[in-house]
Formats: sequence, C-alpha cells, structure tokens
Amino acid sequence: MSQVNSNNRGQKLAYLLSLFMVATPQLGHTQALEAKATQSHAAHEHQVGEKTYVCPMHPEETSHEPGSRCPKCNMFLVEQANDTSETSETTGAAEHEATTYVCPMHPEETSHEPGSRCPKCNMFLVAEEEEESTSTKAQPEMDHSQHDPLAQAKPAPLTGEPSIKYVCPMHAHIVSDVPGTCPICGMNLEKVEMSADSQQIEIDVSGSMQQALALKVAKAEKDTLWKFVQTVGQIGYDESQINHVHARVNGWIEKLAITSVGDKITKGQLLYEIYSPDLINAQDDYLLALSSLQSSKESRNYQDLVRKAGLRLELLGMNQAQIKRLAKTKQTQYRVPFYAKADGIVKALAVRDGMYIQPATEVMSVVDLSKVWVIADVFENEQSWLATGQPTEVSVPAMGLKGIEGKIDYIYPELDPVTRSLRVRIVLANNEVALRPNTLAKIEIYGGPNEDVLVIPQEALIQTGKENRVIVKQGDGSFLARKVAVGMMSQGKAEILSGISEGEQVVTSGQFLLDSEASLKGSLMRLSSGHQH
Repeated sequence: MSQVNSNNRGQKLAYLLSLFMVATPQLGHTQALEAKATQSHAAHEHQVGEKTYVCPMHPEETSHEPGSRCPKCNMFLVEQANDTSETSETTGAAEHEATTYVCPMHPEETSHEPGSRCPKCNMFLVAEEEEESTSTKAQPEMDHSQHDPLAQAKPAPLTGEPSIKYVCPMHAHIVSDVPGTCPICGMNLEKVEMSADSQQIEIDVSGSMQQALALKVAKAEKDTLWKFVQTVGQIGYDESQINHVHARVNGWIEKLAITSVGDKITKGQLLYEIYSPDLINAQDDYLLALSSLQSSKESRNYQDLVRKAGLRLELLGMNQAQIKRLAKTKQTQYRVPFYAKADGIVKALAVRDGMYIQPATEVMSVVDLSKVWVIADVFENEQSWLATGQPTEVSVPAMGLKGIEGKIDYIYPELDPVTRSLRVRIVLANNEVALRPNTLAKIEIYGGPNEDVLVIPQEALIQTGKENRVIVKQGDGSFLARKVAVGMMSQGKAEILSGISEGEQVVTSGQFLLDSEASLKGSLMRLSSGHQH
C-alpha cells in the first residue's frame, strides 16, 4: 500500500515539473512583450511631448530647438501646435479657446484654433502671448548685451546732412542707426537713406534683385510736347444751310414733284404746283396795273402801281422769270409752280398731293450737305487751351474715312451739366457728300507746341493723389525716391517742371515701388516723430 502511494506521489511530482517547464517560456515571452510595450510607450510619450518650431515666412523650415532662426530670412521660428498628442488636446482645450492667434503680416486676421493659417498670405498664425513673450524675452537680451549694435543705437542728430537708417521690413517701427537684426522677428534690418528735407529716400537694390524685378529705366530728356486731345463726336447738319419751304398763301397742292425724304434736288428744280385764289387775284391786279399804265401813256403814278403789284407777286413766292412771263403773255396762271432756290437734300416732307396748306404749314425742309458740322465733347479740365482756328483731324471708322482735316469753328459758351463736358464745333467740307449726319466720329484736336521741355515717360510717375514721385537711378546703382512737379501730360509723356535734371535715369517699370513707397513713408514719419529703438 505504501508502495502504491509512493508511486502516485512520484507521478504527481513529475506532472508538476513538466507543467512548470512548459509555462516558463511563455511567461518569459509575455514579460518581454510587456517590457517592449513599456519602452515603446515611453518613446511615444517622449516624441509627443517634443515641440516643433516653424518659420512663419517659410513653413518648410522647421526645428525642435526653441529660439532657432530661419536659415533663409533669419526670423525666429514659432511653435507649431502638435495635433498628434491626444492628451494635449484634452488638457489644453480651454487654453486654446482663450488664446488668440494672429497673423504677423496681417494683424486683422485672427483665430482661436492653433495651427491656423492666414487666408491672405498663408502664414501660420502666432499666439499673441507668445509674440509678446518672444519680444519681451528678446528685448532684454538686446538691452543687456554690450556687444549688440542695437543696444548702442542712438537717435541721429537733426542736421542738414543726409542720414542713414536701418528699418525692419516686417516691423516698420523698429529703426536703428546701425545695422543689426529685428528683436521681434529676427530679420536683418534694411538700409534706408533719408535726405535732410525728408523728401528723398535712397534704396539699395542688388543687381540680382534688379533682374528679378525686371526693372527698366529711361532718361529724362528735352523734347517738344504738343497739346493733344483725342475724343469722340457726332456728324450733324450745317444748320446755317437748312432751308424751310413754306407757301405764303392759302391753297391746295395740285402737283408734288418730291416723293420722299432724302431726295436730292438741284437749284431751279420744280418742287410743287399750288392752286391759290390769293395768287390768282395778285396776278390779275398786276395785269390790270400794266393795262392802266399803257392806256395812260406811261404815267408816273401808274408806273409806281405796276412796280408795287410786281413786288407783291414776288413776295408771295413767284420769281422774276414768272413775273416777266406773266407780263409778256397777259395770261393768269391758275396752277402756280414753285422751284428750288438751292441744291440740297430733302430733310423733311410734310405734304402730299391735294393737301390744303396755309402759310404756317412747312411744306418741306432742304439742307445743303456740301458742308457738315462735327460736334465734339471735350473734358472740362482740357478747356483752358482750346481756341477757335485750332487744327483737327476727323476719322469715321464706320465709313472707312481717316485724316479729314478741319478747324475749330466755334466753342459753345456752356458745359453740359450732366457729362461735365464742353462742346466744340468743327466745320468740314463735304463736296462728295461722303459724310452722313448722325454718324459717330473720332476727333483729334491739336494745340500749340511746348518746345524744349524736360519730359519723362508717363508710366514712370508714381501718383499718390497728394504728390508725384519718381524713382531715380543713381550712378552707384542705388535708387532714390524723389518728389517732382508735373506739367502737361501728352502722347504718353509727362513734362517735369522741377525735381530731376536732364540726363537722369528714372524707373519705368516695377509697380511694387508703389507699395514700397507707402511703407517707407510710414517709416520716415515715425523717424521724424522720434520713435527709434
């Protein structure tokens, strides 16, 4: 019995030993996995806790070291929000909502979301607290450093000589008398030279930058400028050549020789025949006066009566040939014909065959198109040098006519109250009747010449509304912003009254100078008010 128990005890011990040997490798493997997971979690926590700093101007430039600068623009790198840390998002939600992020270039663009970009320049938005802390942190270092040139900057004396200043391109209120870097963004200060009268700003631009900006220059030279106006107008009738035809008696149109408006007529052509009792009575009176004169043996009283009777017929519309024919034939005409007194075109026709007319009735109007008027509109500010007799050229693109010479015949005494333009009348010869009234025309009016004046290309002017500036290229390759007084502008050129001399070169391209001028002007205004650092 004891031997059986001993055998059972030995079997149990062997079973436990084999079970321990099987479980030991699995336990070791589990411990190894746990140790590896612990190390990976620790590394992940270390990676999540590491901050990334990025350049606001060049987002591709990053670093994990605080206080680093961009190798391209020398600006301080700002902290970039880490979106991979779930813990930081949970713990810092309230702080992010309270923090305002602002664009360094456009302060009006703000957001409460970290990692946001400016919709205008695509720069990362910077926390206001961070920007202030960076500036506050950097400024004491600049103030306490004995070797930093900015710490030794002093206001320049107010002398009559030009002064050189160094301005931050990003923060115009950062100005120094010596070269250095901006304490806020770390950018290199740009050199700016200002003259004593604050009217000239010198700018140094490298040769490679000039090529990149495609700068072009032109010389200021003497030339002759013509006063020149290019405008539009409309061809119209010569109103002095319009003839209104009226019958001077009551009667009926028996025969109308004109059929429609626009018919061309010649002098002496039959226009219409009229039956009028008044004309018949006037002819009878004339024949009676002639008969009385013959029977009275050329009495002076009857001679005067015949003269008055003939004058009455003439005033009623009959011509001298008709009166002589009446005196010769002694026959009264019941249908009296009326003839055209001049060549022309029928402008209006108001009667037809059989119509009853009165002296107030306009039978037709006839206009002579051998001359036409062109009415041009000139702007109000160009009226000072207009005068009658000035030469003009008229072109009618619709009719293929160009270079028709004319002269200003009349300048109307008042301006149009709606368009604020002055009307000018030009008379043109139209012998071939090629110019048709109511057609639009292009007009060029030439004034007198301004000889031997200093001119530059008009595109070189920087017109700010308050003053005119030009950018002058100096002999050493630098550029100088200078105020100029401008006279007449014509034919793409501007007359310069003062500000530059003959032979100086002015920049004719590079519209970026307009914006640069505004920023430089603001910097100089701050200089004059004593805001220096």
